[in-house]
Amino acid sequence: MADETTAVVWDDALLGYDMGDHPLNPVRVELTMALARGLGVLDRPGVRLITPSPADDAALTRVHREDYLDAVRHAPIDPFFTGWGLNTPDNPVFDGMHDASAWICGASIAAAEAVWSGAARRAVNVAGGLHHAMPARAAGFCVYNDPAVAIAWLLDHGAQRVAYVDVDVHHGDGVQTAFWNDPRVLTVSLHETPLTLFPGTGFCDETGGPGAEGSAVNVPLPPGTGDEGWLRAFHAVVPSVVRAFAPEIIVSQCGADAHRLDPLADLRLSVDGQRAAYIALRGLADEVCDGRWVSMGGGGYALVEVVPRAWSHLLAVATGEPLAPGTPTPAAWRKLAAARRPGTTIPEAMTDGTEPVFEPWSPDATGPVDKAVLAARNAVFPLHGLDPYDPRD
Repeated sequence: MADETTAVVWDDALLGYDMGDHPLNPVRVELTMALARGLGVLDRPGVRLITPSPADDAALTRVHREDYLDAVRHAPIDPFFTGWGLNTPDNPVFDGMHDASAWICGASIAAAEAVWSGAARRAVNVAGGLHHAMPARAAGFCVYNDPAVAIAWLLDHGAQRVAYVDVDVHHGDGVQTAFWNDPRVLTVSLHETPLTLFPGTGFCDETGGPGAEGSAVNVPLPPGTGDEGWLRAFHAVVPSVVRAFAPEIIVSQCGADAHRLDPLADLRLSVDGQRAAYIALRGLADEVCDGRWVSMGGGGYALVEVVPRAWSHLLAVATGEPLAPGTPTPAAWRKLAAARRPGTTIPEAMTDGTEPVFEPWSPDATGPVDKAVLAARNAVFPLHGLDPYDPRD
């Protein structure tokens, strides 16, 4: 294996996933790649830029029904099309929708292949992370489910234990559904409680289907949770279940919408807290699976203020040394961002000026986050031979 090689998957075709006047605007991905380039992240030694190809129907139908693919192809040419979750405010149809969605899936497959083949230790597809799409239904801005398609590719190519860790503010419901009955895939999701946020799933008692008990892990957090509580919850649950599962590879969805500025949710993370989460994910991959880590983007609707900085931090963590939080954003990038989104406040540094520290979780703590952590641990830790009340587990 090329020990310090990181594959970054990119092609301008990935900007074609464009729903028009819609929160999921591809400018956030364009500005991420421009910022990472401007900071020199993509020029680091060991970075390998990979141009993907669209996923073919054989890859897509490992997760999605063939008649759903037919519907996705047909919907843009029929102005009265209904059904399959398409032509709704969340999932409007657009020209070339199938092709654009297949490109996203192909990019995540390329990332998975680079790591699984040993060509790279880590890989990133910032355009991916469309984790809500169901086998026969678009949902939550997602037409095809690229994380699930990439995991299916890994299983088809010999992987026996894949851990999927989702830190998007929304529950990773589509990926959980895809592998609900498959004990080879561990899905772990930290998210705002489904009592207050789409998609309304991701409760602690969702732990996997028959024969796969414990393969789904959910940590729903109360609205208003910030860096300190979120990181405490992450470290109280994720490392323990991932270590117990002993995956060969970690796939992560790194949606940036848990940030306090995101307009569609109500967690309160900073960019600094998100950076700390990425560092923790890389460290966990180094510990349990020889560094094999595939990361995707995901949600994130503060298009200029948050997403480009968060995912440039992700790219930096994946490709080498994390960027210093106080690193200035390049003047050329600020000019580009202002041109793309006039009237938006353009961040001048890679930090929100916070220090993401946290107190380790204790079973005796009584705060709302601590209660959520204990509920998650009670639901799933015994299924992995772990003690929910022992903070060492």
